[in-house]
Amino acid sequence: MNVLLGVGITDGPVVIVTYLLAGAAFVLLLVRRPSRRWRRMSWAAVSAVSAVGGGVIGLGLTWLLSDRLDLFDADLTPVVRGWIIAGFVGVGLAVASIIRSTWRRAIGSVLAAALFVGTAAMGVNVDFGQYPTIGSALGISSVKEGLPSTARAGADAPTIDSWRPPADMPSRGALGSVDIPGTVSGFRARPAVVYLPPAALTRNPPRLPVLIMMSGQPGRPENPLVVDRLGAHLDAYAAEHRGLAPIVVSPDQLGSPDINPMCIDSARAGNSATYLTVDVPHWIRTHLNATLSPGSWGVGGLSQGGTCASQLGAEHPELFDAILDASGQLHPSLGSDEKTIAEGFGGDAAAFAAAAPAAIMTAHAPYKDTIAVFGVGALDVRFKPGIETLASDARAAGMTTHYIEVPNTAHDSHAWRQIFARGLTLIADHWGLDR
Repeated sequence: MNVLLGVGITDGPVVIVTYLLAGAAFVLLLVRRPSRRWRRMSWAAVSAVSAVGGGVIGLGLTWLLSDRLDLFDADLTPVVRGWIIAGFVGVGLAVASIIRSTWRRAIGSVLAAALFVGTAAMGVNVDFGQYPTIGSALGISSVKEGLPSTARAGADAPTIDSWRPPADMPSRGALGSVDIPGTVSGFRARPAVVYLPPAALTRNPPRLPVLIMMSGQPGRPENPLVVDRLGAHLDAYAAEHRGLAPIVVSPDQLGSPDINPMCIDSARAGNSATYLTVDVPHWIRTHLNATLSPGSWGVGGLSQGGTCASQLGAEHPELFDAILDASGQLHPSLGSDEKTIAEGFGGDAAAFAAAAPAAIMTAHAPYKDTIAVFGVGALDVRFKPGIETLASDARAAGMTTHYIEVPNTAHDSHAWRQIFARGLTLIADHWGLDR
């Protein structure tokens, strides 16, 4: 069962076979008349009209759901739109083949329609990169509960400079799922996911920098580390730097996939900001061998989590000296500004304006030793202008700022993986882990 759940669905044999089967099914429906009652010319006309009609429906739905209703809070790429339209073209042809057909061929047409829908969904997922395996698509986590037992760093713990990896140090880090209670905030969070680098798994570990990472919305805490492969990038970095890499904690800033608390304290969705800046850091200091002094803690995330990172990183320079914002927004958002002010800020327009990262940066400038990494997909037409503006604002506020633009990607996991890989190196080097 575990083997099946781990099968990849963004590349590899399953994707290729699915595409070939869908192509073969489409050709078969097109060349075979449903029954003898159809004249060849009549079937050709009906199949063409049905296929075109299906494509028009698909095109209309992409316009309605994305461009008109803004259901996804991101622009659909041409590839995604193409797959949706192609899926409806196939379904239209399958529906037409059921008419005047025998029951056996009707069942075959229904199965073909299901195949077209599944193939289109797979094509969309390949472009977006959200679900790399069957298990992730089913919402089944690959992260084990609990953390491996680790030694506590004592007063004689080695420093980063003096650290020498022991012979029995693991070659890779470890992931685990843990509960971080909202003791002060009262915020109800789903289990967090923690990454411990190889150096943290030794008998006399050093105290290490901490990077708090957040998913987008909807999303799960494991997404940055697993789906967007930050865990793999951390292992690669550690392999080149004596087993050293940041400890990464990915808490749940949402509470539920369908809620956006906007990383603020509010009566609407709970005290998310206090949870992330008080409860989570307290748990990290209590349970992990993290550095205790300021100057080596960071906060990051993707999409909604990226917005949170810019907010909290700018608001709390006493806690964070590193920000990693992948495709975040200019301000917390529930949709339109009017809706956000009314529902998220209780109608207080001034509070909404003050919560924007740019406003927070202005209020706390100048920043003395903060590194900020902003990244976005080159084709992400909706979020790219905001990221460019935030990078400019951070630079003006005194932060050491880096801007990453990933070619041929949009608001998707392909962009976030590269932003995380490059951003991790910049931030870890800033903390001195490359010595």
